[in-house]
Amino acid sequence: MNLLSIDFGTKHIGLAISIKNIISPLKTIPNDKTTIEEIRSVCDEYQIEKIIMGLSSGKTAKLTLEFTTHLKKMLKLPVETVDETLSTKESWSTLKTKSLKKWKEKKDSLSAAHILKRVVL
Repeated sequence: MNLLSIDFGTKHIGLAISIKNIISPLKTIPNDKTTIEEIRSVCDEYQIEKIIMGLSSGKTAKLTLEFTTHLKKMLKLPVETVDETLSTKESWSTLKTKSLKKWKEKKDSLSAAHILKRVVL
């Protein structure tokens, strides 16, 4: 089953995919009016069958759940939420070169990959 993982943020959204259980960070996209179409494009390109949404706590969790509901309606794909606690810290540990600049560029997609790992592995 081809999966897409989303690390939701109010400014940026990290994406990662799992194809035949191989997880790859994909990219970070802005959270703006083009977000749903960008995600739809990724789903079409990689023949995504299910979306895994990282869920935090507090105010962000409420926004994530609202986004999840909207995403389900727009894409007509199953969306499952998974606890994303510590996924950002885990993303730092995966970088071979501990460069803060590199990490900031990739942290959202790396976090999405760690969220996906909780479901795939």
